[in-house]
Amino acid sequence: MDRLESMAILVAVAETGSLSAAARRLRAPLATISRKVSDLETRLQARLVNRSARRLSLTDAGSAYVAACKRILEEVEEAERAVSGEYSAPKGELVVAAPIVFGRLHVLPIAIAFLKAYPEINLRLILSDRVADLFEERIDVAVRIGRLPDSSLIATPVGALRRVVCASPSYFGRRGRPNRPEDLAEHDCITFESSNSAAAWLFRAGKAEISAPIRPRLAVTTAEAAVDAAAAEIGVARVLSYQAIDAVRAGALAVALQDFEPAPSPVSLVRATRDLTPLKLRAFLDFATPRLKESVAGVVLP
Repeated sequence: MDRLESMAILVAVAETGSLSAAARRLRAPLATISRKVSDLETRLQARLVNRSARRLSLTDAGSAYVAACKRILEEVEEAERAVSGEYSAPKGELVVAAPIVFGRLHVLPIAIAFLKAYPEINLRLILSDRVADLFEERIDVAVRIGRLPDSSLIATPVGALRRVVCASPSYFGRRGRPNRPEDLAEHDCITFESSNSAAAWLFRAGKAEISAPIRPRLAVTTAEAAVDAAAAEIGVARVLSYQAIDAVRAGALAVALQDFEPAPSPVSLVRATRDLTPLKLRAFLDFATPRLKESVAGVVLP
């Protein structure tokens, strides 16, 4: 048990970047954290961390050992879950990740309903537009939008989303509605860094791909900001349909170039491969999959 505790402490040090931060996370005295790491290095006869005034970093040996510690600790946790009955009854903590706007609009309502249906499950919903590492961050299941690279993850398709070009009706009335992707060169465009190129947007005509140069008037870091700026008549934005649907339905935005949009982006629930699937995760997948399919299918723009 002492060795497992030392492993867990080293992992916390590696993830937080300092002894003091690890002590705060683990709610343990700083002296205890420091001693445990030193004892571990003495036992292994190897330096695991490089200590500096500002931040700790792992040595090569430390990086390899931390990776092994994470695998061992996860296997121990799995064994404890099996013995405690987590594989025979839906209970415990479930960690779900999703993009910010999609998560708020489509995943959060499902998560709330799920918690009401399963009172012995606690759920942590991580909303972030970055692609999280399920193994490193111990995420049970994540929503991914877009083509998935080949990996060991298991994917469950729940639908697909279009990418749309939109601007306020008054902007189109003043500047004209683009009829072909090439017309965008004459328009003010709004880009956001997470998904749009600042130089060109890609479209499709039949089987041919069209790279349409654009002139960014405003660059933002979220789709929500791009939608708000487009509604404020700043220019033309390109976002996923679910990000613009409320503004389109309210008449604040109009859609253009529908005939040139590329194939929709798939939406998937992805999870890590495991020999045993905890019942809490199986319960969530069974509960969320049909509801997400219905929710994604409802995001249809004219």
